[in-house]
Amino acid sequence: MDSLSAVLEAMKVGVQNEEELKTHLDTLLTVLQEKREGAAEQIAVSGVLPILGQTLGKNTSLTIQVALVIAELAREATVREPCIEAGLVSALVPLLESSDEDLLLHTGRAIGRICFDNSPQQDQLVQWGVIPRLVAIMQQYPENDPLVNVCLLALCNLADIDCAREALAEVGVAGCLTVQLRRAPNAERRHVILEVLGTLGENDLLKLQFVDAGVPQALSEMIQGLQGGSDPHDLCSIKIASNLIVSLLLGDESMQKCFGDGTGSIYQDVLSWLQSANTQLQLSGALAIANFARNDGNCVRMVELGVVPHILNLLEHHVDEGDVSVQHAALSALRNLAIPATNKVRMLEDAVSERIRALLRSEMPPVQFKLLGTLRMMVDGQEEAAAVLGQDEALLSRVMEWCEARDHAGVRGEANRLLAALIRHSRAPEVIHAVTRAGGVRHLITMATSEHVIMQNEALVALAIASAIDIESMEVVFREVGLVPTLQQMLDDPVGAVEVKFSAVGLVCSLVNSVSLREQMESLNLKESLTKLSGHANAKLASQANTALTVLAEMN
Repeated sequence: MDSLSAVLEAMKVGVQNEEELKTHLDTLLTVLQEKREGAAEQIAVSGVLPILGQTLGKNTSLTIQVALVIAELAREATVREPCIEAGLVSALVPLLESSDEDLLLHTGRAIGRICFDNSPQQDQLVQWGVIPRLVAIMQQYPENDPLVNVCLLALCNLADIDCAREALAEVGVAGCLTVQLRRAPNAERRHVILEVLGTLGENDLLKLQFVDAGVPQALSEMIQGLQGGSDPHDLCSIKIASNLIVSLLLGDESMQKCFGDGTGSIYQDVLSWLQSANTQLQLSGALAIANFARNDGNCVRMVELGVVPHILNLLEHHVDEGDVSVQHAALSALRNLAIPATNKVRMLEDAVSERIRALLRSEMPPVQFKLLGTLRMMVDGQEEAAAVLGQDEALLSRVMEWCEARDHAGVRGEANRLLAALIRHSRAPEVIHAVTRAGGVRHLITMATSEHVIMQNEALVALAIASAIDIESMEVVFREVGLVPTLQQMLDDPVGAVEVKFSAVGLVCSLVNSVSLREQMESLNLKESLTKLSGHANAKLASQANTALTVLAEMN
């Protein structure tokens, strides 16, 4: 290290001319590139860093060499803070305005290394306006791969900063990234660009700019070019790119542009993913369809264009030992598609409910949960579908099991809600008898005491419908499980929801047709509970309570 010590001492004393300084810089560069142990630290503490900064400010023929020395020096994490303290970053930033590509390269590397993983310094860079300059450099020198790479890495490090995203939205980074994505020479470059896109794509304004600039198309082209191979890097790129397209669809306006009323190239590509042999593309395809299906117009259009059979084929492919994530995503897509009433009819005609019944044998809670939710959406407002499914013994048997799923509250809740929906939407005696035989009434009564108001209401309405249609087959079970005392507790609950009390009173009106249940009401003095509610501040509830009192009086 003697020669290094001598050079550092000479630099501190002062050099007479550029030639002498160039010789010293050559020595520093050689030592650093040889990675001599402790060399970077020795340079950092020697006191020459401010001299390097001053040299940069003079903009001489040695500027490039100084930038290169600093870039090599900053490879060592331990010297980055001394570089900042010596003012090297503030001296380097103006050099980004240069038109010399070599100087830009070394300056970019030096700044990037010094500021790596340093949030305050990165914030400062954004404040100094480096974002527009980085984008401009990529636009000016799109074919200079090393320089573009430095700019991309810098954007990657800065993209998490909110003000950086705002700055990027103002300078048209989307088009620049699209160009670079299309010409990415290798997996490493692809991954850097994909990482930048992924981080920036969380911003709704940038989402829209990405779509307008053709980012989804560039991603899809990349996926198409990489399909069929087995290289791990390519498969990783496919995964990241397809996930990116799905995330871009989370913005309403960007999603609509990609959909293009069902004729958009991205929508067409997504359909092909559903039929791909690549599980990741199948998953992304199903998630994308679920995103497209966020509004009724798109749902109706997609069903018209025949998307449902593609999803059903995908589901059937994964029924036995298939991918749980794909099944979950495909069911989410079907559920969303089934929301518009016109689609329900069309999907029932396509035998959707019959084809997804194969998933009843699934032992995976996420799939069970989505299956139940999809079936519930299918029968919503569909009397015929509810009547058919409500008499399906195999379905009811499985639903009863799931109503008792102790380890998965979501499955248990959805199973109970489907049970209530079958009665509410069919209003069929055959369904009520089938549910009673299967042991579903007990589950509905338990559901009526749920902590979720919507579930309580659905259960109470289903029980009221069942009681009104066939009280005789229900009354024994009602007495065994203590329905009337449960209803009284609801009516007397000082903090109970008004809508729950309203539905509970409606159920009472149905129960008075049973002599034994009416006697139980009298013994519990349910009339007193109803009388209190008849003076309730909510006029609708008070009226309902008065109606129940009148019915009770007439029956007595």
